[in-house]
Amino acid sequence: MATVFETRLIGNIGKDAEVRSMDNGIVAINFPVAHNKNWKDKRTSELRTKTTWINCTIWKKEGANMKIVDYLKKGSLVDLIGTPFSKGYLHEDQTVRSEIRLNISKTNILRTTSKEDANVQESGDSANNSIEDFSLQGGDF
Repeated sequence: MATVFETRLIGNIGKDAEVRSMDNGIVAINFPVAHNKNWKDKRTSELRTKTTWINCTIWKKEGANMKIVDYLKKGSLVDLIGTPFSKGYLHEDQTVRSEIRLNISKTNILRTTSKEDANVQESGDSANNSIEDFSLQGGDF
């Protein structure tokens, strides 16, 4: 029986996407996304926020359409679907830490930070803002 383990993440990009080419002809597009959890403290009635950072990666074949990188800018609001996993690493201070990562299979740009990009979306030049086909499937490489 097949299983599915996917997560949907809606949040803001923390810094512009970085593109890295691998030796095997695969390109990794990396960017962090912030997820904010807001609540009201019952004791103090103060509004509180907890931010969780998720490091996201879109995998593509070298030479594939890289237009998505133009939209993955700091501050843009994105809706992502992908497979989550955690990764441990040794920090500079020699402590072991872990991070949440997400291998992206679907990307939807909900709001861009650039006025130029926003004008294209508002004018109807792009009827569908959803940018898909960014998964790394078995036959893609």
